[in-house]
Amino acid sequence: MHAIDTGDTSWMLVSTALVLLMTIPGLALFYAGMVRRKNVLSTMIQSFGICCIVSIVWIVLGYSLAFTTGTAWIGDMSRFFLRGIADHIHQGADGAFTLGAGTSAETPMTIPESVYLMYQMTFAIITPALLTGAFAGRIRFSALCVFTILWSLLVYSPIAHWVWSPLGWVAGLGAVDFAGGTVVHINSGVAGLVCAIMIGRRYGLKRDDMSPHNLAYAIIGAALLWVGWFGFNAGSALGANGRAGMAMLTTQVAAAGGGVGWMLVEWWRHGKPTALGIVSGAVAGLVAVTPAAGFVLPGGALVIGLAAGGICFYSAAVLKNKLGYDDSLDAFGVHGVGGIVGALLTGVFAYGPLSATASNPAGVSGGWSQLLRQVEAVGVTIIWSVLLTALIFWVVDRLIGMRVSSEEEQMGLDLTQHGERLN
Repeated sequence: MHAIDTGDTSWMLVSTALVLLMTIPGLALFYAGMVRRKNVLSTMIQSFGICCIVSIVWIVLGYSLAFTTGTAWIGDMSRFFLRGIADHIHQGADGAFTLGAGTSAETPMTIPESVYLMYQMTFAIITPALLTGAFAGRIRFSALCVFTILWSLLVYSPIAHWVWSPLGWVAGLGAVDFAGGTVVHINSGVAGLVCAIMIGRRYGLKRDDMSPHNLAYAIIGAALLWVGWFGFNAGSALGANGRAGMAMLTTQVAAAGGGVGWMLVEWWRHGKPTALGIVSGAVAGLVAVTPAAGFVLPGGALVIGLAAGGICFYSAAVLKNKLGYDDSLDAFGVHGVGGIVGALLTGVFAYGPLSATASNPAGVSGGWSQLLRQVEAVGVTIIWSVLLTALIFWVVDRLIGMRVSSEEEQMGLDLTQHGERLN
């Protein structure tokens, strides 16, 4: 057993709390502000309920499948119900652990495993919570609960293992994802698109008033997401170090670039920059810099943010209408598309010295070869997420029924699913 680094552990405890803040209350408020009044409570409790469900799923099996060695494709059952979590405790002190211990790719950590698995739990929580924005206002809560359990185990955990486990096969390709561009954002965005298509469009779309109930909620939620994202990205350095500092800086720059990029394009096309547009652009910038945060310099982060703001505006405001799918709160338009933009541009702007190690003194540098690795990682993530999400949706729909009735939808999910409503 080797001793923990108290500075690294302190930062990771803070980062864990920040990432949890992103879901509750950040994402809950962001999404709740964009739905109609009759669906505000149900939208918020979807994020809260998923937080509860995935926390349990993660300690029972999810963490074991994602981060034990197993094979290149999936972990094993050695951490089932967190078996062995007490192995490093001695005289009241929990020591550091080694990720992938006993393998050729073992990675000594400077924090306790309890902190590491809790940090990763917050990522597992927010990913299915993000995709709920795609079918907001029309999902049966019981079906969502079952869907979340299956999706977490069959979609999220395998992709997390591929990308972040020391033996993961996508990591073995040389593709990089610092904080979840593929694992979290492309995965949830693409899954959201699949669900939006399979569940069908909202009742009364383009006929009834679908305007947001309270944009102030959405702005507050976006602000909480922005602050929490420092734990998401800078925390992914897994220590209080210079790489965490650079990741924090690139996160701030990209978020600002995304907000400005969306604002300028919207201003040019529609004559006014909307409040929802500016905050959506900032979120798009945050999404796009997520895979790049620990690999790029501030200049590259600014380009990534600006590009994401403009491209995600097009996806949410133009492409969705042209193709006719009803991605209610633009889970795919912002997270799916923004994640793809960021993952690919990581392969362009990666600065080698930021990721250099003794075993790899050149680090990961941008160029054609790295871009092709990033394309491959994006492609396999999309394929797995599409196929497994569609299968899970189909199974749950047959067993329970994913969508509420048209009458329930018109009454609102607050009342029909939870027996409550805002006064």
